[in-house]
Amino acid sequence: MRYFIQFSYLGKAYHGWQKQPNAITVQEILEHALSVLLREEILLTGAGRTDAGVHAREMYAHFDFTGLTDKEDLIYRLNAFLPGDIAVDNIYVMLDQAHARFDALERSYEYWICDTKNPFLKDAAYYIKHHLDISLMNKAAELLLGKQDFECFSKSKTDVNNYFCSIKNAKWSREGEYIAFRISADRFLRNMVRAIVGTLLDVGTGKTDLETVKTIIKSKDRTQAGVSVPAKGLYLTAVSYPNTIFKK
Repeated sequence: MRYFIQFSYLGKAYHGWQKQPNAITVQEILEHALSVLLREEILLTGAGRTDAGVHAREMYAHFDFTGLTDKEDLIYRLNAFLPGDIAVDNIYVMLDQAHARFDALERSYEYWICDTKNPFLKDAAYYIKHHLDISLMNKAAELLLGKQDFECFSKSKTDVNNYFCSIKNAKWSREGEYIAFRISADRFLRNMVRAIVGTLLDVGTGKTDLETVKTIIKSKDRTQAGVSVPAKGLYLTAVSYPNTIFKK
């Protein structure tokens, strides 16, 4: 039987989601916990990748297992077994063909910026000393909306067939002690959100204008876009799926 596991994690201690040799990852830790508690090898397929240091408030992965009789008990035992920076939030029974990555309809991220020094957000947000023109950054963010080729924001040498993504929402807002950038799309390229944020920060500090952002997108050249901002400010906040893949 196929299951989706919903979980969250603080990414500071991990080299991203996906298993890698000689590096501790969230997938490795979660697979080990499931395998110990269910007493057989459990392999997870995640909804996507997160880079080293990136956090997730809502992440999904699927696994197959026969004989799970009490989901709530497993969730309780997993949370007791796992380290404090990983939490299991739910387990869903799915149709056999359901796929955590390929069935995802939309993914959402947040990026946090501090423009005043805040020791309590040191590991949760990127501190930038310059004044930011949020209104102008939102005008630049509007240029991202719709289906476009975003190769200019993609990490090089990635295993994708194309660089087209449909961005549904992209907006900055001040949230008390920090400034949040929220973005949703059908898919994201590797390093895409961090490169977008870096480019929009160039707009907010006056280094780049709106016409240049248009030129950057058309260029399909990563070297034309802004720097990748630090991973610690990035959060995967939601992954949405069609109701039709959940078992009734």
